[in-house]
Amino acid sequence: MRLTALPAFEDNYIWALVDDEGDAVIVDPGDAAPVLAATEAGLWPAAVLLTHHHPDHIGGVAALRARWPTLPVFAPEDSRIPVASERVGDGSRIRANGWDFEVIAVPGHTLSHIAFHRRGGSDSPGHLFCGDTLFSLGCGRLFEGTPAQMLASLDRLAALPAMTEVCCGHEYTLANAAFALAVEPGNAELKKVAAEAEHMRQAGRPSLPSTLARECAANPFLRVDQPAVRAAIARRLGREPADRVETFAELRRWKDGFRA
Repeated sequence: MRLTALPAFEDNYIWALVDDEGDAVIVDPGDAAPVLAATEAGLWPAAVLLTHHHPDHIGGVAALRARWPTLPVFAPEDSRIPVASERVGDGSRIRANGWDFEVIAVPGHTLSHIAFHRRGGSDSPGHLFCGDTLFSLGCGRLFEGTPAQMLASLDRLAALPAMTEVCCGHEYTLANAAFALAVEPGNAELKKVAAEAEHMRQAGRPSLPSTLARECAANPFLRVDQPAVRAAIARRLGREPADRVETFAELRRWKDGFRA
């Protein structure tokens, strides 16, 4: 088994989980071209997983289905995703290319957003394909959901096994690191993650996947209960936040307007 990130557009990743024969589960192919190009190196789509309806995550599916008409496409219940062959929701369990995935509802970025979790075993730490809900050192914007919904979604993801590899939809790590350091400038693990990401990007390599252990130690959006994060939000509000939802909501507002 190998995990491959196929770059698309300016900063998207299309994820491919590939078996020893080259058959692959493809996640969020917003553009068919990178997937079709990968077939020249022996990768063949066996199934497609879609996390949410945004065009940069589903735009290439029609072309892939035109090439492989029987290609199964698993997607959330959402009429804005017309290309699905099977609808799945929270708690669904699917089998794709011999691998088992659990579906987790993660509303916030969009209301119908889902994540796919493959538990690890002796040969793999496990994988979380989380679209635009959880990023390395960040989280998605709230286009449709509420802060309470997004925080609950992130809590669910953070509770998965610590060594799970986090396979998110965009290369945002360096920009997210600048914000995270503004929130928690004394976080030693965060500084380490930021330095490693800088090195990888300078070398032309993806900064992903991350791990849930790393995110819980360095991502401010998973650390709303930490005293340093609460103190940073208290300084912005001029008072203590009422609860962890207000802490998260103000953190997200801060990030929305942040410029490094």
